[in-house]
Amino acid sequence: MSIAYGVTWTDQRPIRRLIVLALSVLLLTATLAAASAAGIGPRLPVIVRSAPGAEAAAEQAIVRNGGTVALRLGIVNGFKAFVPSSRLHELAAAPAIVAITPDLPVRMSSVTSGLPYDTSEDGSLSRIAAATGATTAWNKGYTGRGVDIALIDTGVSPAAELAGRVVNGPDLSFDSQEPALRYLDGYGHGTHMAGIIAARPPDLAAGSTPPPNSFAGIAPDARIVNVKVGAFDGATDVSQVLAAIDWIVQHRKSGDLNIRVINMSFGTDGIQDYRLDPLTYAVEVAWQAGIVVVAAAGNAGYGTMHLNNPAHDPFIIAVGADDMRGSVGSGNDIVPAFSSRGKARFPDVVAPGKSVISLRVPGSFIDEAHPAGRIGDKYFRGSGTSQSAAVVSGAVALLLQQRPELTPDQVKYLLRESAAPMPSEGTAAKGEGRMKIDAAIAASTPTGTAHVQTWEPATGLGTLHGARGSLRLVDEGVALDGENDIFGQHFSTAEWAPRSAAHTAWQGGTWMGLELTGEGWCDDSWTARSWTARSWTARSWTARSWTARSWTARSWTGSGWSGDGWTARSWTANHWAGDSWSSAGWGD
Repeated sequence: MSIAYGVTWTDQRPIRRLIVLALSVLLLTATLAAASAAGIGPRLPVIVRSAPGAEAAAEQAIVRNGGTVALRLGIVNGFKAFVPSSRLHELAAAPAIVAITPDLPVRMSSVTSGLPYDTSEDGSLSRIAAATGATTAWNKGYTGRGVDIALIDTGVSPAAELAGRVVNGPDLSFDSQEPALRYLDGYGHGTHMAGIIAARPPDLAAGSTPPPNSFAGIAPDARIVNVKVGAFDGATDVSQVLAAIDWIVQHRKSGDLNIRVINMSFGTDGIQDYRLDPLTYAVEVAWQAGIVVVAAAGNAGYGTMHLNNPAHDPFIIAVGADDMRGSVGSGNDIVPAFSSRGKARFPDVVAPGKSVISLRVPGSFIDEAHPAGRIGDKYFRGSGTSQSAAVVSGAVALLLQQRPELTPDQVKYLLRESAAPMPSEGTAAKGEGRMKIDAAIAASTPTGTAHVQTWEPATGLGTLHGARGSLRLVDEGVALDGENDIFGQHFSTAEWAPRSAAHTAWQGGTWMGLELTGEGWCDDSWTARSWTARSWTARSWTARSWTARSWTARSWTGSGWSGDGWTARSWTANHWAGDSWSSAGWGD
């Protein structure tokens, strides 16, 4: 057995090892130096996956080879460990060990505390629904029914609060090659967002108003279309996100789908002119097709004053975070320090994003590594512009249920014009203020041309390199760079842009010549439907094959996906980890 440093498969068998190497030269150098100084030789942080039933033998092998076990990860039949670099090959050959993968930092966008669950807290969804006017909208009969929200994220795992209202689109992540990983969320972010958007008490009848103090998302009758691009460790590339957006646009009305909203709780630090950038072009194509695109502004904008890509596109809705500071009214609200401020392009609105309580994925890495973030058995607390974007996506579904004929420009205009004031904050931080969906629902439909956006449209003829910013997938130190897709093929934006605009980029299960999915819908045990998967052929984007690949996983919103930390410290120092997890229902 060889050490698995990346996405691995052969033509004869499914994936055995899925991994991510988040290359951080400074961190790795510091780790090795510290280990050497301690006289134990260089030791590396790794994720070890054991064969089923062989966990004890795998741990013994680690200890015999001079390593230590740091954290058990039941969801992957494994654990985090520190092992001498000189013993990696010996350990990989141990019969009890299925895979060893490097474990270095990646960043997400949420913050937590370990306070007990209390629906009167700012972070409870019932409190957020009251503050944003969603409760008032529910009482008028608007719960998002009939509206589908495409969630481009890291997957959605089964939960009773989402049962029957999740439809699986294509899994475009590297996990798609392993049936046990397909569609599911091994980190916990996508499921957390889905809960904020559309959770509903399991015993509540469709169309009913959630009772006071219940756990309910902003649009409790909307459906989530799960379009997974981020693997269990967050690894993804802009080319996969482009494919996801194109699929959504082309299939927005397939079967009984009615996709009117795309939630993008992620972004890159790319600052390529939006008029050229392919990612901003893709969201504009969706916008022009009648889909409201909601994107997280970012958490500190990777240390800059720019909104993340694609939130910096002026057509779509960019959402910053709001700290309610104990009051349902907006008069004393502030924008948390982690929420990205803009320069020429500001957030359009802000929404509650501080310590938000939503669905937990038991056994996921975040759940295991940060138990203080747990709220009882089902919930987890997180903060960031990711959560804020999810709040707004749910609110948009309420507005579109009320007036399905609204265009994206009209929706954006109504949200901006009806936002609640925040006297202590400037426009660069708050945009027009805190989103108030009840006020938007009460406002008249804009007519004339005041709501029509006249920004110069994007062409999409820029570069993948520019859209990625500083974020790269990496294979053994070789970055996926330039104008290459995940298979190492040259990607021509000049060829792609007109096909994206014409909604012809997908042909069956093939996107721009790449076979990424199967051809159609099939039944699924817990969702309404799911898209069949196809095995990707082995290709190369360096001189070597896909076998023994490693990838960075810093491709998401804010500073990766990070705000100030799940448990009073930053996610920026946390790790995506895991190699496999069960497809069994976790929320029942």
